[in-house]
Amino acid sequence: MNLLDSTPAPRMEEAPRIGTPRTEKPHRTQAEWGIVSVDELVPKDHRARSVWEFVGRVDLSPLYERIQAREAQPGRPAIDPKILMAIWILGATHGIASARELGRLCREHAAYRWICGGVSVNYHTISDFRTGNLAAFRKALVGSVAVLLQQGLVDLDTLAQDGIRVRASAGAASFRRRETLEECLKEAEARVAELESQASEGTAREAAARRRAARERVERVTEALRQLPEIEAIKERNRKKGEEITKKNAPRASTTDPDARVMKMPDGGFRPAHNIQFATDVKEQVVVGVAVTNSGVDHGQMPPMIEQVEADHGRVPAKTLVDGGFAKIDDIETVTAKGTTVYAPVQAPKDKTRDAHAPRKGDSEAIAEWRVRMGTDDAKELYKQRAATAECVNAQGRAHGLTQLLVRGNEKVLGVALLIGITHNFMRWLTLTG
Repeated sequence: MNLLDSTPAPRMEEAPRIGTPRTEKPHRTQAEWGIVSVDELVPKDHRARSVWEFVGRVDLSPLYERIQAREAQPGRPAIDPKILMAIWILGATHGIASARELGRLCREHAAYRWICGGVSVNYHTISDFRTGNLAAFRKALVGSVAVLLQQGLVDLDTLAQDGIRVRASAGAASFRRRETLEECLKEAEARVAELESQASEGTAREAAARRRAARERVERVTEALRQLPEIEAIKERNRKKGEEITKKNAPRASTTDPDARVMKMPDGGFRPAHNIQFATDVKEQVVVGVAVTNSGVDHGQMPPMIEQVEADHGRVPAKTLVDGGFAKIDDIETVTAKGTTVYAPVQAPKDKTRDAHAPRKGDSEAIAEWRVRMGTDDAKELYKQRAATAECVNAQGRAHGLTQLLVRGNEKVLGVALLIGITHNFMRWLTLTG
């Protein structure tokens, strides 16, 4: 045979394809033997493990003190608060703010199952944990800062404060004038009386749910009427300043979330919202203070935050950076007296020939120093850090779920904001210690 012969070999004919194709099909009812722990399902470098380590460093003693089940006493053991805290933090790192979604993940996702470690957790428990532990969350936020203070990563020398307006869990149509609110209250009370007197329809649980919903409706409308005089007073002050009060912008309160107020949002529109305030350490962007208000402006928010930081961390920041919305004369004088130096832009005078940074007649010593200070190059250079800090934290808050509130009322919103602050500090801890 000639090995150099390039003549192709004769092609063999394919066998005819007869019958059904043979494939490997799934057999989902087939029992399998195997030993796999939940720990093996989660990689060693997974974020869930870092969350668990971080939560272990934070002081959660107030949560443990509330547990009624004790050793040598009857009662079902409570779910470890570390589990619930870790679930919320891990969820917030992925922008999840729904307790129902977290409850589903605790059943189906390996990372959340790893955190639960075989403990049964449902969405009711997850939701109740978020709304009923404000004091514990504030202490946990302080503890998250203490973890970084102990490692010398923050110093609380310079803080930046800013507010972020978050869409409330209330529609624009839920805002009613006084006459309509009074009618709504009568209807709600009549509905409660009707449900209490008539025979229950459906199951006992469904009947109890209807009665509870009717009572909550009465409570919300009553609270809206209680808060209406405050809204009317604000409208009256605006009227004296020249604003025309018409039927369209008459004082109104929400029957869904009485604490919500219509605010101007970042896109220029007006919607029901809550104003969440964050105070952040400029050095490493660590959240050190959180507050919630239903005021649509930032005037008056600086002194309470400085007091909160002093009470929580035992020190007053040497410098405070805020935007023009905080630059109220009384506020600057108040916080200056407490020992912090305010860096805020000076409003441009109406008289273009006047120097905005020159002291004015009637200025106190603190205000005169503030005007002069903000005209120096050092102050202008330092003030650049405000946007780099506060605006970044606000953006991170949006990424962690502060886009649409799923709870109602200032207290519950504060619980959400504190968890977001703790989550933000966890992410900073990962970056600073990684």
